[in-house]
Amino acid sequence: MNREEALQILKQNLKNRNLVNHCIAAEVVMKRLAQHFGEDEAKWALAGLLHDIDYEETKDDPERHSAVGAEMLEQMGLPQDIVYAVKVHNERHGLPRLSLMDKALYATDPTTGLIVAGALIKPEKKLSAIDVDFLIKRMKEKSFARGANRDQIRSCEELGLSLEEFLGLSLEAMQGAADELGL
Repeated sequence: MNREEALQILKQNLKNRNLVNHCIAAEVVMKRLAQHFGEDEAKWALAGLLHDIDYEETKDDPERHSAVGAEMLEQMGLPQDIVYAVKVHNERHGLPRLSLMDKALYATDPTTGLIVAGALIKPEKKLSAIDVDFLIKRMKEKSFARGANRDQIRSCEELGLSLEEFLGLSLEAMQGAADELGL
């Protein structure tokens, strides 16, 4: 499955533009992480793009979130490592994150929300208006981007990346897609 096919399928399943943008942000961050680690960029990008494909169907039942999505991706014939990474990005299933891709997707998911929230509080409302130091300071504020699980973001250390390195790679990736993200 190529990116355009995946994006079309995503948009068929997610009508909320902010959710689609979240998935695109996860896609570009995952691709940048794959570059950093010398992994398969297209595969990691697909995992990021499709990780919340079931969100509108399962938003009121978090126990089903990502299990339904993984099943959808499996039925579409996506590689098993993508299917598993999508499934285990929801810690409610209690499944171990085994691969680098699993761990990257888990850390990436809330990070995109933190970065978007950071951009939106700036007068410019642009990703170019923020930097890693700004994000680190905001992470310490419990009331800021409350939905962005700090422990999950800090799990980037399981990738062998410091918080600063991880946020730097994530922000760089999202800034590179600022036009598509509308930020």
